[in-house]
Amino acid sequence: MKKYLIIRFSSIGDIVLTSPIIRCIKKQQPEVTLHYLTKSAFGFILKTNNYVDKVYTINNDISEVIKELKAENYDLVIDLHKNLRTFRLKQKLKCKSVSFPKLNFQKFLLTTFKIRKMPDVHIVSRYFKTVETFGITNDQQGLDYFLTESDIINITDYGIKEPYIAFAIGAQFATKKLPKEKIVELLSKVEKQVVLLGGSGDEEAGIFIANNCKNSINLCGKLSLNQSASVVQQAEKVISHDTGLMHIASAFNKPIISIWGNTVPELGMYPYQPKKPTNYTIHQVDISCRPCSKIGYQKCPKKHFNCMVKQNLTEIAEKINQNAN
Repeated sequence: MKKYLIIRFSSIGDIVLTSPIIRCIKKQQPEVTLHYLTKSAFGFILKTNNYVDKVYTINNDISEVIKELKAENYDLVIDLHKNLRTFRLKQKLKCKSVSFPKLNFQKFLLTTFKIRKMPDVHIVSRYFKTVETFGITNDQQGLDYFLTESDIINITDYGIKEPYIAFAIGAQFATKKLPKEKIVELLSKVEKQVVLLGGSGDEEAGIFIANNCKNSINLCGKLSLNQSASVVQQAEKVISHDTGLMHIASAFNKPIISIWGNTVPELGMYPYQPKKPTNYTIHQVDISCRPCSKIGYQKCPKKHFNCMVKQNLTEIAEKINQNAN
């Protein structure tokens, strides 16, 4: 009986993007016992995944679990994070390991000098490159996201009527989000009911948008992530920035209107839907300062924020208003 450990510490979207690796290992090598190491904040994403046999989590440092991990005697560590922390962990575990090509130099060239050397390859495909020598191949079935019965909400309890559009208004960094005023302007052009989703940090924006858009229902800060995922699962379409709920929407094969600010799809994190490759549209502004970062900032470094301010809201609204497939 072989035992593998997958490592991906963060964040929500990145962990969801590892789900095809998890599924394919368990389906193609069912004799393998599969464990996963992540941060405590994200362990819940994996604990509902039936393909994962055991989840280990840390709050701050690998020292919290190193003794337990050593006792597991892994045959293989699959490092899908690849940083100093995972390097230290692999040294301590002293077993065979593989790491995915992170392409940090190519990302540096792209974000700093706008020199485009990134391959036209989704990060999921790069993850599979990591395990192909162990006989694991991509089944092209896309992403997984698992909800329990308790996660699934009754949308009528919140005044939501089908069909509706889910709009994930948040993102980890401000430069990945449309300003709330722009969202109001966009939704003034949208015909159907829109449900606003976001965390506690998006509550103020959600209130502002709902107060200025009669066709919106604000659930920002009112739901858990999995409850928000349930809203996404039941939606006709999903509007999202470059963020975790976009990847969850991909897992549910939802039509996605994807709005990009300071980051770019060339970094390999665009919606992954191999079964429905035309199921999403990407909306971005072609300006010379993009991408300014591979993740984002809390304020535009150039102070103009043109990557979001100059979005073509009429074009985006047209895509939203089109009949779903």
